Amino acid sequence: MIRNVAGAVLALAGATAAVLSPFRAWYDGRHGRDYALDELFTGISEAKADLWWSLLLPFAFAALLTLVGLVLRSRLLVALAGLVVLGFTVFWMVRVGQYEGSLTVGGDGTGLGDGVANALGGGILLLLGALVMSGRRRKRERREVLREPEEPRAYAPPSGPAPRATPVSDPYGAPAGDPREASSPGPYDPYDPYGSEPTRTFDVPGQGRDRDQGRERGQGPDQGQDPDRDRGPDQGGPGTGPR
Repeated sequence: MIRNVAGAVLALAGATAAVLSPFRAWYDGRHGRDYALDELFTGISEAKADLWWSLLLPFAFAALLTLVGLVLRSRLLVALAGLVVLGFTVFWMVRVGQYEGSLTVGGDGTGLGDGVANALGGGILLLLGALVMSGRRRKRERREVLREPEEPRAYAPPSGPAPRATPVSDPYGAPAGDPREASSPGPYDPYDPYGSEPTRTFDVPGQGRDRDQGRERGQGPDQGQDPDRDRGPDQGGPGTGPR
């Protein structure tokens, strides 16, 4: 911002000096407004030129470029205005040197006057103003300036294991985690809600006691059986009857 203001001041000063220079003496007391613009291409003559067709026209155009460049904050337009002023001034000096044979500087009003100095100084101020100006910022730089800085986070992200890796135990006494997860079946095995424990055999209470009594009496495994079970019908067993 400060650079743009300083460059604008220098550019305005240079444009003002360039516009006022044609109303000052340029050579041998002759003002710059007396030199026609086409004489720079055809040759210098003694004829007096029209005001708006004199050296005032390119300098006024340079002042207009300066104003547009300051409004748009364009360093290129301001620099172009300075080049226009310096270019026409140097071109005029070349033509006058060809017409007069040489250029002289005298303190008695002969030779180059203060109008030429004003024009050269104005062109230099315009170039300095273009150099001092910072110009327009690009859209990307403008977005970076307007973007608010990110605030640092007040906490660090958790660095421990996942929540499912270490289950929290139940405060009412339940075991930690899901019991089904401890012995979870494979990806293709069906889930058995009753577990997969091996089968167990149980003894009948009465049969076990009779077997133990038979062993105490010394009977074999066949001696404790019913004696009437092996009798036939002829031996007076239960199956005998009147014939």
